[in-house]
Amino acid sequence: MAVEYSKQIDATGKCWPRLEPVQTGLRGKCPRCGQGHIFQSFLKIRPSCEVCGLDYSYADPADGPAIFVQLFACVPGVLFAIFFEIFAAPPMWLHLALSLPILLAFTVVPLQPIKGWLVASQFYHKAGEGRLRPKE
Repeated sequence: MAVEYSKQIDATGKCWPRLEPVQTGLRGKCPRCGQGHIFQSFLKIRPSCEVCGLDYSYADPADGPAIFVQLFACVPGVLFAIFFEIFAAPPMWLHLALSLPILLAFTVVPLQPIKGWLVASQFYHKAGEGRLRPKE
């Protein structure tokens, strides 16, 4: 008997299509229905989906979004600031006027999509708190 991974059944017995985390998470949409929103404000996760009622209490991306931003987004911004200083040697006001907006854009803008992707990935892979098996 083949197991079908393209659909998910919730506690009420309703069948939902299995959506990819990248499709839903990066757009901030519910990982189960793809219609509702994950976020209540910029980085605050809603208690549940307003469309399908999915409880988001499982969602705990912790420091994941910040780590991804530091690893992949801060590096280009900091490299820009360093190379700008070395090759142009601008006055401090110009350095701040150009470097700070670039650093803010590279760090703040990707936080919500990355957090949404991590929440959707947790739902997709049924991530949960680790449990130990009882001794036999």
